Amino acid sequence: MRAGRAEELLADLSAPPTRRTCLTHLERRPARAGRRGEFPEWVDPRLLHHLAERGITAPWIHQEQAARLAHAGRHAVLATATASGKSLAYLLPVLTSLGARELDIEAPRATALYLAPTKALAGDQLTNITAMADGAGIRDARVALYDGDTPAEQRRWVRRHGTMVLTNPDMLHFGILPGHEQWAHFFRALRYVVIDECHSYRGVFGSHVAMVLRRLRRIAAHYRASPTFVLASATTAHPELSAARLIGEDVTAVTEDGSPRAGVTIGLWEPGTRTRVDGRGDPAHWTGGDRAGPSDGAEEDPSAGARRSEDPLRRSATSEAAALLADLVERGVQTLVFARSRRGAELVSSGARRLLTQKAEHTAAPALAARAERIAAYRGGYLARERRELEDALRSGELTALASTNALELGIDIAGLDAVVVAGWPGTRASLWQQFGRAGRKQDADGGALALFVAREDPLDTYVVHHPETVLGAEVEAAVFDPANPYVMTPHLCAAASELAIRDGEEGIFGPTARELLTTLAARGVLRQRETGWYWTLSESAHELTDLRGSGGEPVRIVERSSGALLGTVDAASAHTQVHDGAVYLHQGASYVVDHLDVEQAVAFVHREDPLHTTHPQSASTLRIRQVDREVEWEQGIRLCFGTVDVTDQVTGYQVRDVFTQAVLAQHPLDLPPRTLTTKAVWWVIPQETADAAEIPGEELPGALHAAEHAAISMLPLLATCDRWDIGGLSAAQHEDTGAPTIFVYDGAPGGAGFAERGADDAAAWVRATADMIGDCPCESGCPACVVSPKCGNGNEPLSKRQAERLLALLRPRAEH
Repeated sequence: MRAGRAEELLADLSAPPTRRTCLTHLERRPARAGRRGEFPEWVDPRLLHHLAERGITAPWIHQEQAARLAHAGRHAVLATATASGKSLAYLLPVLTSLGARELDIEAPRATALYLAPTKALAGDQLTNITAMADGAGIRDARVALYDGDTPAEQRRWVRRHGTMVLTNPDMLHFGILPGHEQWAHFFRALRYVVIDECHSYRGVFGSHVAMVLRRLRRIAAHYRASPTFVLASATTAHPELSAARLIGEDVTAVTEDGSPRAGVTIGLWEPGTRTRVDGRGDPAHWTGGDRAGPSDGAEEDPSAGARRSEDPLRRSATSEAAALLADLVERGVQTLVFARSRRGAELVSSGARRLLTQKAEHTAAPALAARAERIAAYRGGYLARERRELEDALRSGELTALASTNALELGIDIAGLDAVVVAGWPGTRASLWQQFGRAGRKQDADGGALALFVAREDPLDTYVVHHPETVLGAEVEAAVFDPANPYVMTPHLCAAASELAIRDGEEGIFGPTARELLTTLAARGVLRQRETGWYWTLSESAHELTDLRGSGGEPVRIVERSSGALLGTVDAASAHTQVHDGAVYLHQGASYVVDHLDVEQAVAFVHREDPLHTTHPQSASTLRIRQVDREVEWEQGIRLCFGTVDVTDQVTGYQVRDVFTQAVLAQHPLDLPPRTLTTKAVWWVIPQETADAAEIPGEELPGALHAAEHAAISMLPLLATCDRWDIGGLSAAQHEDTGAPTIFVYDGAPGGAGFAERGADDAAAWVRATADMIGDCPCESGCPACVVSPKCGNGNEPLSKRQAERLLALLRPRAEH
């Protein structure tokens, strides 16, 4: 897309009267020239020749620096922008070492292991790496994929003959390390371990992967190998610290990006209200994507069922993204939309198609109908074949647009896109820039590509579009995870002992608390302790004790009852809220209704239906304090605490709401078992007399605490690499363990994920941003842009925005110091 086209597109998109005030910020990032280095002298000459044929005569400076570090045996993390050529940085030393014996029979044999966070990314890299190895004629580079989709016969070949094996942490945990004896030939020659998109390893998933990598290092050492780790990351703060915490050894960071950057125009967009220009609010004249399909539901539309009548009703980000996508596709602009959820991706895709189809019918323009067919959805839960077909169609231009979850955020080679639309805050600044980086990957004109952030009616989203400096001018946050989490470490110690007995003195590789945990496991009879170390003696598989993705159990299969067809899966932790009895479920734009969720068999049976309603789960929660790890006295007797809590949550029923008005049509009870989570939390204890002195009426105190809790949860992602769906909260006017008004914010993962601790460490900035956000919101009594939560199990009642401001003012003096 030529320079200036992005501005023209924004002008067109903003032209309708109902969109004229939507663009809150416009920023142009100019193109940047690249800076070349030199290929190291040790690079395989065949590889140099192949690269020269492709027009690559010199590496970018960051590629050279990272390649030299890796070749010298130093662990390195390359943290540069999307599409900066990180793959070449690690492929130079890896392919050179794999092909070394073809040039010198005395050279040592070498193998390499590549880890990607998703199967899709590993599959994409298989194509790229194979093409480079074959193009260079490096026969000993036998590149192979080893994941859950690999057939049994092919797996045997990979174990015996593969020299560069591409896999994911889950397969490494379940399929490689437990049977390491079958991989002895591979491990003895292991020279490199490549960890791609390492910034995605955060929270409990990051903690699990850190333990798996320590087990990998231990197995490699058993076979007398000491591989060099090369990590590729998005631009983040202190990448060397996060990388070191991930692998358990010191890492050198390469952060000076020498690649050329396309010019990009960045827009921040706040959807307008669902009213006519003359203000009469006739639904027939609402603009945006509301007419494109069902309401987003609770996951996408925080306002659902909780709107104050005097506050304006904004168009949802999903509906707005669908309408914008339809406009972009109509103009032939190849576009990628990132939605916040699987449901959101489906709704954006189907909504844009419907809008174009309707316009084609009204204008007798069959070409528009044809363009509507070139829009599709892409998300996890699809079968591998479906995902690959969609990726190929977008690359070839057969598809003009995809609406995707963050499944396409990572380094899958989707290049040359004219526009990217991010519908809703993606969780972290790192993710936002990764998604924006898909725009203009092959452009070289200033402002030639468009990157647009569309705000949900959510406190953090609203704050961002009115405070662009918090994103566009701020340092990207560091990944947060805690490898010392005992709930994570314990099952990995069992897995490690089943792979190889953990010798006395060897446990230090897992961390300083490992010995204590091993002793506890031995006392419980899980491990057997002898003079030489700890042994796994049970008949059960130790590797089944943990779930790396922290989803809480076996994925739930979604099966169409009439045909028996497997439609997809949903993680166990989400099943009670997404596929409970009666729930409406979307797949590839088609609606299904759940007939029955079989919790024991982990399967949900569904039938095809197009209901005119959406479903919204409701839950009840209780929280008990188990242990206070630290406590800080604030002013006026207020205490800030951090520690361990037990959270018990139960989905008790669901509401049925009209797809257009979100009016509650019915409420149904559910009989699902409660779930108890032991995790980490941060909490404030406010003495009753302090609240009284602030003139917060007793009857409004629960609403004030509840509103402040919601606001604090929504703003924590500014400080930690979390999403509001990664954390939870609870407030009480008189909590049974503190005896006083208390606000809790807790990690949504067993044992904690580091998010609550990050909030406790920087509580002053957290309170300040939360208070500013509520104070800036123009609504009278609370709305989804400040204190209404999209995931409140109590239906957002009670809430008191005005008294929440007074409550946060009590905390703010400390925050100003």
